[in-house]
Amino acid sequence: MTPFFVLQQFENYLTSEKRFSEHTVISYKNDIKQFLEFSGISNKEGLKEVSHQLIRGWIVNLIDNEISNRSVNRKLSTLRTLYRWLQKQGVVDHNPLVKIKGPKSEKRLPTFMKESELDENKLDQLFLDDFDGVRDQLMIEFFYQTGIRLSELIALKENDVTHNTIKVLGKRNKERIIPITEDLNNKIKKFQRLKSASNINSECFFTLINGKNLYSKLVYRKINYYLGLVSSMEKKSPHVLRHTFATHMLNNGAGLETLKDILGHANLSATQVYTHSSFTQLNNIYSQAHPRGHKK
Repeated sequence: MTPFFVLQQFENYLTSEKRFSEHTVISYKNDIKQFLEFSGISNKEGLKEVSHQLIRGWIVNLIDNEISNRSVNRKLSTLRTLYRWLQKQGVVDHNPLVKIKGPKSEKRLPTFMKESELDENKLDQLFLDDFDGVRDQLMIEFFYQTGIRLSELIALKENDVTHNTIKVLGKRNKERIIPITEDLNNKIKKFQRLKSASNINSECFFTLINGKNLYSKLVYRKINYYLGLVSSMEKKSPHVLRHTFATHMLNNGAGLETLKDILGHANLSATQVYTHSSFTQLNNIYSQAHPRGHKK
């Protein structure tokens, strides 16, 4: 028996019980496929014969192929989840990942934009006052003013948007409510009027002018293009705007717990990565305010 029937059951487990997103499930499938190709496993019995020595050999192979430590650890996390499930299902007797430790991950600080680069007056000049222009500007404002993820923006429904809040369906189907400003609400109303004038009847909030749903590559391409007009940063993506939202919130006095809830993080450690920017801001203030913080 090939292992693929078992892996199909595992995929169903990730989707129905773990409630992982489609993107996460695809990543898991790719990681497992890479491991099976490396190990030469072609049947169910092969899954039982995997040893910690084989997995260590795979780690060495990945590193030799210049796969980052972060990616290696993600792939190991996939295998850990797989073998815990296989053990629970009685497919294997032991978990070969028990003795495995991944390489030490390098800490990457989030990339974010300057407040001056996202000046409202500067952004206003970039967009035409038609359906696409108003929608594209609103997408940037949503990312920057609410910190939502790309997948969350695409999944946003009309009835998720109210006068002063948006309801976001995040990872593992966890809902959260995010407050919005009066300025953002006015931009929302303008876009809704254009949708109505274009006879668009869709449950999705953001759409194409023909009423069809947006898709990830289109949104990414739009954000990358417009951010390139105001910034020379190498990375220009929706996720950079999410990082920027978090960084600017902390720099202007928001608490970590509040930011954690708005971003939809499962634990505080994920949010604490943004404190580097607040420390930079604090250090600048200290240098200016303390009598020995600057040269006289």
